[in-house]
Amino acid sequence: MSILSEIVNTAKEVIEASRSIAAGMRVTLSHIPEHKVTVSYPDEPVQLFKRFRGEHYLAVNEDGKELCVSCFLCAAACPADAIYIEGAEDPRPYEERASMDHRYAKVYQIDYGRCILCGFCVDACPTDAIKHGHNFEWASYTSGEMTKDKWYLLENRKRETPELYL
Repeated sequence: MSILSEIVNTAKEVIEASRSIAAGMRVTLSHIPEHKVTVSYPDEPVQLFKRFRGEHYLAVNEDGKELCVSCFLCAAACPADAIYIEGAEDPRPYEERASMDHRYAKVYQIDYGRCILCGFCVDACPTDAIKHGHNFEWASYTSGEMTKDKWYLLENRKRETPELYL
């Protein structure tokens, strides 16, 4: 009787496995006749969504002054340690300064070889000086080209909103 029960149990397992495979194949085969969407990048533009996290840019206020006050919160929040900042003091009057505060970022660098585009730096910034842009085309041949400085990040703002700079 035990041999017969083993045969019955084996048959039940084979039937159950066959049902599972048939159910999976039914789902797989149902997708074959559907219309496929393929974007022929770079011949066709890629659709980017508003919340896409691309290359950062440094924002300025309405007077054209840099918003960064070199508080180092973005560098502290970065889990990949990809942000390097050197702060400096600018005692000149507001009209002559490059930034909105007496403190400014003399050096501001982001190493995209390390950056994981998590957005912690954007969330940590109290002045909203650093933001995520939509640029994703930043392939390079060397790792040194992946480090972007303050001037590059300020120019990225113009690439984000070209209609303001025509």
